[in-house]
Amino acid sequence: MDRDAALAWVESPLQLLGAAEWAAAHRTTVPVAGRLTPQMSETADLLLARGARFGEMAPYLGIPWTLLAQHPHWLVGDGFSGQFRLAAAILRPRTLTFLDDGAIAVPFADTLLQRRPYARPHVTEKGLSKTLAPFAAEAIARRARSGSAHLFTAFDLGEDRMLALSARGFAVEQHRFAWTRASAPAPADLGTRVILGSARPIDGRMTRDAYLAWVADVAGHPGSARTTYLPHRRETAEQLDAVRRLPGITVAAASVPVELVLAGSTRPLALHTLPSTTSTTLRLVLAGSGSTINGEPVPTAHTRTGAER
Repeated sequence: MDRDAALAWVESPLQLLGAAEWAAAHRTTVPVAGRLTPQMSETADLLLARGARFGEMAPYLGIPWTLLAQHPHWLVGDGFSGQFRLAAAILRPRTLTFLDDGAIAVPFADTLLQRRPYARPHVTEKGLSKTLAPFAAEAIARRARSGSAHLFTAFDLGEDRMLALSARGFAVEQHRFAWTRASAPAPADLGTRVILGSARPIDGRMTRDAYLAWVADVAGHPGSARTTYLPHRRETAEQLDAVRRLPGITVAAASVPVELVLAGSTRPLALHTLPSTTSTTLRLVLAGSGSTINGEPVPTAHTRTGAER
């Protein structure tokens, strides 16, 4: 086995997209251990159809012990995962690269800097996950001290974090979804006004009535002859049925990340979303399209930052 052979260990469609971007940026083929879910399978099929540099695709439930033991370099989708903590403490990989797991990238960077506890934000941890936290943290820190711990992210971590991470031995490589944009075909016609669905009511962060009122308000905006609603992957059938009953809205089929749905857009889109990861990712994916997100223009150019190639 190649001493640098990498394995992508991912649990969500966005993490899988990050693995495709990493493989393209590093011009290498990466085998994938992906959580067995319908959304993951559909995203993997679409990425492969667009030419993602994936090797063997191994769906799994639990920890893919054999694959992890065979690969000295792990591309990790969820650094907060209790399963990752256990595997890292026992197998001690030679190299670690952390991919984005949404906006949690920022608190995870603060965790690596010991500015906050090794715990998922807004979650009270207990049991084995809490017990393993210091062992996993030490395994990561040891890799950083040897120059073998990396972050591959689309998020702006801020100059202070970048400098602090570098001082601790972490290498940060920022990407802008270059492969996603370059490999995208012309997207389906969704009109020019698009509402991005949210799982906030499902997570208890917003009542369903308040959410539906927000959707109806956006759809009823003056001049909005057609409004397309792109569902969030965790929305329930009941929530989508309630959205369909609102006037002036067409609910589109969307079982893969919205970044893949909208990549390739060449005409301006007016996107409406509640605060979410997509506020960052779509500004990169839609750069140069003239689109707006909640009325704010998407920049046409971006400053190179950190270790970006």
